[in-house]
Amino acid sequence: MDLIKQYIIQSLTAASNNLRLTNHQIETLGLLREVLLNSDDLGADIDKMKTITELSTLAIRLNEIYDYLTRRKIDFFKFSDQFKEHSRYLINDLTHLLEIDNPALIKAAINKLNGVQDKKESEEIEVILSVDKVNLNPFVENDNSSQEENIEEAAKDEKDFFKSYEDLILKPIKPIDNMLNKFVNNDINYEDLSRFAEIMKMNGEVSEKNGFEIISSMHSIIYKALIRIKSRKLMPGKDVIESMRACLIVIVAVVRGKDVDITNYLNKAEDFEKEIQTTNNKEFKL
Repeated sequence: MDLIKQYIIQSLTAASNNLRLTNHQIETLGLLREVLLNSDDLGADIDKMKTITELSTLAIRLNEIYDYLTRRKIDFFKFSDQFKEHSRYLINDLTHLLEIDNPALIKAAINKLNGVQDKKESEEIEVILSVDKVNLNPFVENDNSSQEENIEEAAKDEKDFFKSYEDLILKPIKPIDNMLNKFVNNDINYEDLSRFAEIMKMNGEVSEKNGFEIISSMHSIIYKALIRIKSRKLMPGKDVIESMRACLIVIVAVVRGKDVDITNYLNKAEDFEKEIQTTNNKEFKL
């Protein structure tokens, strides 16, 4: 086994040693280990993992480790400490994968990674974004500082927490998508921008705290974009609207476990994040 495979597999094993695993979770970990062990092109297979919803969160972390091992100058004096750090970071991502309580769903994802055809096809953007039709008002009117506490108090067990978390994250999606549609006609409500920006900031912090890094990242991008639109440093044109919508799609796909290829949306979101970092000194006029 080459060094890179050995490092990644052992870091996964070290992370899993911190978890209490059921039999089917042990089986899942074994299947994943076998895929990585038998890979002829580890970098390409990790990239492919990022396109599979169930594996995407873990894959992003594995990609960071792979880049560290292949593209950076390794300080062997700190190599052991870095391994411990990577293993520690993997715990949350591995938990996110293993907490999926449907072994068949995990096996289907790994089969897809192995090139076995899955029977489901990608869904349309409109379907993904139509997550619910709930009224946002109770969510917006609550004190932002207490929302995370309310969610945690309601989570008497893990299942209740994730149901509460899902409701928390999905409620603003459709209203924000509706707001983006209004941008097309230069209909910009700056009060709405502020309210939605605060919701995205808070939900991103909740997601980060609970180890959902992709979801947290997408919220952060939308938050930054809304703040820059409000301060007239970012023009909400077609490309900006589609990039923000890509972030929404990734959020829904990951939270709902949608069987869709989100690679293009992730790439668009990442490119958009780089773009909005350059807008600090710009100003647009309505």
